[in-house]
Amino acid sequence: MPRHAVIIGGGAAGFFGAIRCAESATGTRVTLLERSSALLAKVRISGGGRCNVTNVRTDPRELAQGYPRGGRALIGPLTRFGPRETVAWFAARGVELKREPDGRMFPVTDSSATVIDCLLRAAREAGVEIRTGLAAESIARDADGGLLLRLSGGDTIACDRVLFAPGGARSETARALPLSAGHTLEPPVPSLFTFQIEAPWLTGLSGLSVDPAEVRIPETRLAERGPILLTHAGLSGPAILRLSAWGARILHGRAYRFPVEIDWFPDRTLAQLDAALIEIAARHGARRIAGTGLAPLPARLWEQLVLQAGIAADARWSGLDRSARGRLAEQLHRTRLDVVGRTLNKDEFVTCGGIPLGEVDLRTMESRRFPGLYFAGEILDIDGITGGYNFQAAWTTGWIAGSAMAATLAGA
Repeated sequence: MPRHAVIIGGGAAGFFGAIRCAESATGTRVTLLERSSALLAKVRISGGGRCNVTNVRTDPRELAQGYPRGGRALIGPLTRFGPRETVAWFAARGVELKREPDGRMFPVTDSSATVIDCLLRAAREAGVEIRTGLAAESIARDADGGLLLRLSGGDTIACDRVLFAPGGARSETARALPLSAGHTLEPPVPSLFTFQIEAPWLTGLSGLSVDPAEVRIPETRLAERGPILLTHAGLSGPAILRLSAWGARILHGRAYRFPVEIDWFPDRTLAQLDAALIEIAARHGARRIAGTGLAPLPARLWEQLVLQAGIAADARWSGLDRSARGRLAEQLHRTRLDVVGRTLNKDEFVTCGGIPLGEVDLRTMESRRFPGLYFAGEILDIDGITGGYNFQAAWTTGWIAGSAMAATLAGA
């Protein structure tokens, strides 16, 4: 009978591992199990339906800086299969990628369907058997030293190698199998989320963006600079998502209730902002303060910040005294808001936590506690900021796991 490898998880890491194993170990039976009916679900919604495949940063050490957890450990794996190899892999299968100014890389079609079709076609051509509606609950070793997977319905599957790539460790099903193999799990908590803020004056500003701005969380070292987006629920945008990733555990520990400070002009000091306000007052004394602001801040946002500084809507620049000017400069430099919860980032929902990296041989992605069991993707305690980092970790770990399984099966 042919050797049998089972891949658990129909996401990016699972498909990449299955394809790599099937292409590299000729004659090996490769089966991919997905508990739901939807394959590659995260690939479909990533990047607003465009699929942010990877990032333009090709130096492993530089790329590793985009991972709040697991970055240093990923340097070696990224050296073997990083963004450059990812781009080449997809290009060889007819999917060209393009770079955007912020470093993200997307298919030139701007459609995640292109990536999904590519992965499904590659799996089919490699002979991967895909079965949906099946979830594995535990793993054991049979009397002959092979592996035995127990499915949620009570059935079992005998095999020689298992790659576990179910996504994050959020569900009981995803946690059950690693625990049955003797692994521990870092508790999963959300990463890459947006901030819910109950401030009536923000409500009418939904849809406005500011780039750059700096967002800080007082009494921590957490600060991020970049685009922010004002939404009906609060704050979103790349700077907010990065901040949520770096602060995932701290913010979880605070039950997602904490203050933030926004510097709308991060390239100017408080003194420079004060000087700019003095200049506007000298040039436009007869104009309303709320109607004549500092570029490039959106006019509607400027007006609200003026009001938040305690300045009347009809006040003129000529009547702006030193005290009011100081309050306005402070508001521009340090707008304080209270976060009361988090909201889901639908494009790229990620958790931190999972299998501790010390329990996995990152040269092969094989378990150090249960030989023959491999891990890839978000189930590992690796997570990245927004920008293609999480998919790159999936491609990298899936490729390495698939390669290692194929090598052991071919040599068996």
